Amino acid sequence: MPTHNPQVNLAHRPRLADLQPITTEPSSHATALRSAPQARITPAAQLEGRAGYSGDFLGEFVVPWPTTSTPDDVFPVGNPGNRLDYTHFSISMSRSRRIALYVGVNIEGGSSVEIVRRQDTWAYDGRLPVEAQLGEDLYRDNLLDRGHLVRRQDPNWGDEAQTANQDTFHFTNCSPQMSAFNQKTWLELEDFILENTRRWKERATVFTGPVLRSDDPLYRGVQIPRAFWKVVAFLGDDGKPSASAYVIDQTRELGKLELVFGALRTYRRSVTQIETLTGISFGELARYDGFSNEEQITGTRIEASIQRPEDIRL
Repeated sequence: MPTHNPQVNLAHRPRLADLQPITTEPSSHATALRSAPQARITPAAQLEGRAGYSGDFLGEFVVPWPTTSTPDDVFPVGNPGNRLDYTHFSISMSRSRRIALYVGVNIEGGSSVEIVRRQDTWAYDGRLPVEAQLGEDLYRDNLLDRGHLVRRQDPNWGDEAQTANQDTFHFTNCSPQMSAFNQKTWLELEDFILENTRRWKERATVFTGPVLRSDDPLYRGVQIPRAFWKVVAFLGDDGKPSASAYVIDQTRELGKLELVFGALRTYRRSVTQIETLTGISFGELARYDGFSNEEQITGTRIEASIQRPEDIRL
């Protein structure tokens, strides 16, 4: 895989200061935000009965819900794993950061349903206090996007596809991301996963979350994550359990440019590295990841830069 780094266009790297509310003539982006419907609250009773993430979705290749080295930071919701269950996906929330620690979704490529995206209407989850969720106050009139963690299309399969699509529009399932981020490669990774499950009518399990650091930059009283990770579990062409992991990391850009937000870079990493980076355990999943196994044998950390779709390997 290529390891070169492309030249960065600094003209397209908005500063943290650029996140301040717009006081001059509003842009079309800000106008759209102002005209968007007010966020609603989905009553807890309406979300009852959601099955959520399934650990045995891949058959004998059981992938249990992750655990964290900071269990006291997981918002208690009264079930095993303290999961908020939605249609085909689940979320464990951070009490201290008020965003998801990690999310997990089951993707069924053979019964995927294409749902056209219309005007977004985000909602608070009524099973949690509103103040335990980052919401409109953070995203209003600035360059921050409500970044889906469980990608909108991923859980949209089977008879409950429409419900799954709506479930992804909860503030529990989004994390602040700069709208000017170069997300091209990350989106290509997500497209690659979803399109291949659809093409081969296969299944996959995907975990995603932010990298939460104590020195993440502060904006409107909220620390903004500087990196995001993804871990994928699936059955390979030979039918054997497999796993792969990825990180979008902009730490170096932030450090070099005095907290200037820059283009994201996507890297193939090992599951073991994600566990070390986040304090999240994926059980035995590292056993099925070639990068993790090679690192254990060689004692050398492995990292591969992803610049083009053909660099993606599952």
